[in-house]
Parts: sequence; structure tokens; C-alpha cells
Amino acid sequence: MIKLPEGVDIDILIEDLRDLSWGASEILIKYSQILKDSKDKSNIVKTDKNQDPVTVADLEVNEFVIRKINEKYSLINWEILSEENSKIALNVYPSTDWVWVLDPLDGTKDFIQGSSNYAMHLALNYKQSPYLGIVLIPEKDELWIANGKNIWCERKDRSRIFPGNSSMKSLKDMVLVTSKNHRNPELESLIDKIDFKNVIVMGSIGCKLASILRGESDIYICLSLPGNSSPKDWDLSAPEVILKAAGGAITNIENEELLYGKSDFEQRGIIVASNNRLNHGKICSQIKEIIKKYDLYPL
Repeated sequence: MIKLPEGVDIDILIEDLRDLSWGASEILIKYSQILKDSKDKSNIVKTDKNQDPVTVADLEVNEFVIRKINEKYSLINWEILSEENSKIALNVYPSTDWVWVLDPLDGTKDFIQGSSNYAMHLALNYKQSPYLGIVLIPEKDELWIANGKNIWCERKDRSRIFPGNSSMKSLKDMVLVTSKNHRNPELESLIDKIDFKNVIVMGSIGCKLASILRGESDIYICLSLPGNSSPKDWDLSAPEVILKAAGGAITNIENEELLYGKSDFEQRGIIVASNNRLNHGKICSQIKEIIKKYDLYPL
């Protein structure tokens, strides 16, 4: 059984995570509204690079969350890895057993475009595996929490909602949730060959996996092309925690657990997230067979 670092009480920690999450929500909603109301985004969007936009909201939430954790837990031997800070200390992974993994704004492109599909991810990893985490979706008033044992979703008023049933389905009977801004021809071909029951398009991996938890979708597939960018640890750590706590699974196409803590933070290849861990291995095998049959991706 994994025990939190000495001096950390799980109930107090969850309460602290609530407070910092709703504080972060206020920051994100504030800037989201500014972007929606203004034609000039130059004061909010710090860079317009196509691959990696950054906003003032990313930076403020990053600073806010890190400051709150450090203020409350200055004596605890854990470190914080964040998307924004990794750009400064490139390829330097924290060396402690306990590491917070933060994405202050997942779905930045959607955020800039005025979509509600953006989220904040915060996970606590133990020995490079996600242990507990939160996914905050401000414009849906949702805070998904997995505390190492249980999973639930809170509104800001503390009312709760719980994940839907994770029923076992055949691949063709599943609803796929896929990316809005990160598509490629290989993934499009795979989606076409599988012929899912339906396809939902949205940004943010946190939002996608939350849609699986709500029962709106059943499966998410990420296909990263060799030599191109891939999801990073901060994209997947917190969403993995909440999905697995609800009975789902997320692995590579070989049905192997994701490995965190690599020097480049990247999660390459094909990643599959589904609503039912008992059915997950079969689903991965079926997807792999389709890829091989039509030579869609170098396995």
C-alpha cells in the first residue's frame, strides 16, 4: 500500500486541492471571457506559434498553483513538474519519489478559439506512476477528483456527480472522442476503417477523458507520428488517474501501462483510453489488427 509522504493527510490535501482548483478556475474563466469579448488577443496570447501557443492564463495559473503548494507544504520532500517550467529547464525530470505534474491549461488552442473544452491537470505521481489527481473543467463547473481510492466530480457548490456505468462494448459500438486541433491522416484513416458508432470532436485530453466518465463517449485514441510532437506527462498523468479510478484504462497499443518520467517527458506512439479495463485489452488487439491489415502505422 502506497503511503503519502510523512506529514501529509489525504483529507487535508484534497481540501487544499479544492481551494487551489477553484482559484485556478477563476483565473481561467476571467481570461476566457476577455478572449471572447475582445477581437485583439495580443495582450493575452503571449506567442502565436502554431505548435505551442502560450497565454497569460497559462502563466498565471502555473504560478498560482505552484505557489499554493509550496506555501502549504514547504517541508514536504516532493517536487513540481509543470509544462511551463519544463520549457525553462528542458529535459530535467525531478529526482524525488513524489512529483506533482501540472498542466495549468490543457487545450490552449481551444481556449484561444473561445471553446469551453479546456482544463487544468494536476497529478501527484509516485515513483513515476500517477497516484492521485484532479482534472478541472472550469466552464462545465466540474472538478474531477481521484484520491488514490475513489473518484468523484464536484461542482463549486460542493454538490457531487459520479461517473456513469462503464459497460463493455464492441469496438464498432463505441463512441470515439478525438482531437479538434491535433489530427493527422493516419488517425483519420484508422477512424474511417473502424467505423465507430459516432465520433465526437473536442480539445483537451482532460475534457476527452471526462466525456468518457460521463458516458458521452467510450474511447479515445492518440496516434503520434514518428518525428512529430507527442503528448507529454502533464497531458496524461491526471486524466489517467481519474479514468482508472472509475474503472477505465489507458495504455499503449500493446496494452502496456504508460511510463512516466522519461527525460523528454513524451508519450509516443499509439495511446488508447477506454471506459472498461476488463474490455480494454481486447479493444487494443482489435485496433492493432486493423492497423496491420491496412498498413496504417509503423508498428
